[in-house]
Amino acid sequence: QVQLVESGGGLVQAGGSLRLSCAASGRTFSPYAMGWFRQAPGKEREFVAAVRWRGGGIYYIDSVKGRFTISRDNAKNTVHLQMNSLKPEDTAIYYCAATYKSGYDLQSLQYAYWGQGTQVTVSS
Repeated sequence: QVQLVESGGGLVQAGGSLRLSCAASGRTFSPYAMGWFRQAPGKEREFVAAVRWRGGGIYYIDSVKGRFTISRDNAKNTVHLQMNSLKPEDTAIYYCAATYKSGYDLQSLQYAYWGQGTQVTVSS
């Protein structure tokens, strides 16, 4: 079993920055990819970014390109999401997820393992 724990959320003013972290533990951790998702109040959960655990491959949704950066630390079983130039519409609960299923489209992979989420609130 894989456990994922997010941290780093909080309240920030528009234009500010936050860095989310997701620490993994449990079975020998070597997923195919790690992703970040978010869910705003009254909205469905949406994919934000993902990175392949080994080799290249990073994907972002258009609304965060140039502002968010996903990175991984394989030695520490950790993935980060650096969020800059935050906007009020980025307000959501952010979840990290892991998948052991391979595929070309990181956004469409079946992510089987999820963290509990961390709240990000951006004030205007």
